Amino acid sequence: MRRYRFTTTLLALLMVALPGAIGWRLQATPAIEGARPEQRARGEQLVRTMGCHDCHTPWKNGPRGPEPDMSRALTGHPAGLVMPTAPSLPPGPWQSVTSVTRTAWAGPWGVSYTTNLTPDKETGLGTWTAEMFLATMKTGRHQGTGRLLLPPMPYASVAALKDEDIRSLFAYLQSLQPVHNRVPQPVEPNGDL
Repeated sequence: MRRYRFTTTLLALLMVALPGAIGWRLQATPAIEGARPEQRARGEQLVRTMGCHDCHTPWKNGPRGPEPDMSRALTGHPAGLVMPTAPSLPPGPWQSVTSVTRTAWAGPWGVSYTTNLTPDKETGLGTWTAEMFLATMKTGRHQGTGRLLLPPMPYASVAALKDEDIRSLFAYLQSLQPVHNRVPQPVEPNGDL
């Protein structure tokens, strides 16, 4: 009888504690209506293989040199990292410079900051729809109709994907934990916002 009570108590504790320990993210994360687990898995695979972390995840120095700081995965340029004026490059074959975090880029287009791709409603993709994301990737314009996306965003490569793959990217991004991180607006080449 004691063993039965112990097992029952342990099982009850696991049923209460385990979802809190593992499922908190799922409960706190918005879901795309109709997104299938295999669609999110495909989106995650695409994020990893297409190099999204190369720019949208801030980098740090690790034991083997620079590496993405996965504790800030896909959060874009850190809000607290205020960049000085980009250095001028001498005439020649060099075209651009980047920040140590690889989240701010400067070149003939001005200064661009990588976007927060988490589903935060104020600073990320939380108010976007799958159709807005698809239009952005297909047209190279913010939300499909706004300003042009700036380098180094390889939107032409993403545009070559099938629409279903782009929707899978969005489904995965929407499954992430929202992170409040306000990224600066791009700076025009003459220095104006």
